[in-house]
Amino acid sequence: MPKRLRLTRRPNIAMSEDGFRKLRALSGEAGLDEGEFLSFLFENWGSVIHEEKLAARLRLFNSELEERKA
Repeated sequence: MPKRLRLTRRPNIAMSEDGFRKLRALSGEAGLDEGEFLSFLFENWGSVIHEEKLAARLRLFNSELEERKA
């Protein structure tokens, strides 16, 4: 019987410490490892985000990005 969830892609990503801590916490609460949690999140993207809030948060993040890099 084939596996339902095969994690075949392993992207090399860079994350902030805060982002990684949140990922680990959320995946732990869900009983998943980080890769499984990210797969769930992106496979269900449309039902787990609020489009207007995402756009506003992205604008805020982008406006602070250079300052955060310093």
